[in-house]
Amino acid sequence: MKTEFPNARSYTAEAARFPARTVVDIQAEQRQVSAAYSNTVLVDINGDCMRLAVFEGEYRWHYHPNSDELFLVVAGELEIDFDEGVRARLGPWQCLVVPAGTVHRTRAIGRTVNVTFEKQQTEAVFL
Repeated sequence: MKTEFPNARSYTAEAARFPARTVVDIQAEQRQVSAAYSNTVLVDINGDCMRLAVFEGEYRWHYHPNSDELFLVVAGELEIDFDEGVRARLGPWQCLVVPAGTVHRTRAIGRTVNVTFEKQQTEAVFL
């Protein structure tokens, strides 16, 4: 099965699924994902957003020129590769911040669920 990733424009333009003052059941949301890849903006807060990523396999090399990105693993294991050859491995309830402008890719070890925080409508540059 081929995984369909978003293009840079659709990644940047995605609006939050839920408005403020809405209770969001993140566990229920991740259980509904059956695709090999899903990365959805759930909510906005101030000038940032929270995404829910559920996926298997490897994501593309990319960077965000104007936004740090915080990864918080909820289930599974996530590897984050950096272009200089360094790799970080995160398990449940571990987090890591990728600074703006840092080239990286993520790799799920089995099915992995994580939430990410970044600026709303952040630019993604795919390599």
